[in-house]
Amino acid sequence: MLVGMTGNMGSGKSFVCQFFSVLGIPIYHSDERAKQLLVEDPELVEAVKQLLGPEAYSSLGVLNREYIANKVFANKELLLQYNGIIHPAVRRDAEKWHRNHVAAPYTIQDAALIFESGNYKHLDFIICVTAPLKTRIARIKNRDGIDEATAMRRIENQWPEEKKVEKSNAVIINDGVAPVIPQVWNLHHQLLAL
Repeated sequence: MLVGMTGNMGSGKSFVCQFFSVLGIPIYHSDERAKQLLVEDPELVEAVKQLLGPEAYSSLGVLNREYIANKVFANKELLLQYNGIIHPAVRRDAEKWHRNHVAAPYTIQDAALIFESGNYKHLDFIICVTAPLKTRIARIKNRDGIDEATAMRRIENQWPEEKKVEKSNAVIINDGVAPVIPQVWNLHHQLLAL
């Protein structure tokens, strides 16, 4: 079974995934793989350079994340085009990865944009991790070293949390108050029973 783990930026998807990993569930981290594919896949590198210019990479081929983030998060149309290049490559990579883990009772694909990318159509079950907006902003600021306005611009490029919750099969609350481990444990057993 292919399970998607989604939630808006700063919700703590990676944190929640760690608990599933401890239970022996393989996790595909879409953001991490996308970063690798953006430097390893020559076709993807060329497509990004065509869209955003050669400044998207250093002379040594290192991805210029700050340059890219500044460009795409300031222009919704450019962000759509950028995601239109990356999402199909990640989807192909994830499908190959899932096939290599058929012995597991289920696998999890951790991806913030499961719904926005259309990837939900390829998954059997979707979990949404939620956290209050204030908490998410604080986490993003701390993680990325950016100000609140920049964090909000990034959040605004994602679907509203309520919309993701509505379309998901299950929700895990990661607000720093509700215990996460019992939620993961219960959901794990629910997934094993499917």
